Amino acid sequence: MKKVRITVLKTTLNEELALEYGVDGLTACPMLQEGQVFYADYAKPEGLCDEAWKAIYQYVFALAHGADKDVFYYGDWIKEPGVAICCCNDGLRPVIFKLEATEEDSRIDYTPVR
Repeated sequence: MKKVRITVLKTTLNEELALEYGVDGLTACPMLQEGQVFYADYAKPEGLCDEAWKAIYQYVFALAHGADKDVFYYGDWIKEPGVAICCCNDGLRPVIFKLEATEEDSRIDYTPVR
């Protein structure tokens, strides 16, 4: 298994929807910053939003297990192998991530309980 680099590409705010449905003063996600980088494999990296992880983990898992050799979805989504562009599931202020397979091996840093 390889590590996957997760880069925050963009924090957004859908102003039209935020005006209609959001609380007063709603802004783009305050938890993550553009350019922030995380590394993941089998577990959520520390500091990454739980909801964002739930939205992107299946792509991280695929890239960590060798999907870096292929282009996702039969080549009609992302042009570069080993890359996925995903976002969290916040409909008012989604955060957009770039996921990239790396050559860095993962290692289990905990003792499994049996």
